[in-house]
Amino acid sequence: MQAALLRLRKLIFQTAERNAQVGSILETLKWGAPSYLTPSGSGTTLRLESGPGDGEYALRVHCQTRLVEFARGRFGDRLRYDGRRGLIFRTGDRLPEREVIEFIKRALTYHVWKRRDQTGTPRT
Repeated sequence: MQAALLRLRKLIFQTAERNAQVGSILETLKWGAPSYLTPSGSGTTLRLESGPGDGEYALRVHCQTRLVEFARGRFGDRLRYDGRRGLIFRTGDRLPEREVIEFIKRALTYHVWKRRDQTGTPRT
């Protein structure tokens, strides 16, 4: 479990580093879970948690974002979802890295692309 969560953490930092819109990442605890914020205001918080089931772990976002909706539309059943809260993975399963990186990128730039949607400018 620890190795799987550390892999997600690494992907969060790598994805942020590759995107000029994001800037630095602040690592903190929210609700007792490692959480990753964008001080630049570009994105929404990402949170790493174990569960909900045995041998499962989650990459969660704020439930009022449209991130899970985006992922369902883009990736369908290639990912497992926890309602509107995030993505669920099983330890021992291959991490769908390409899809997870895209989800992380969207979370770290959520406020940027959300504003673009509201102004009618096409999403990136």
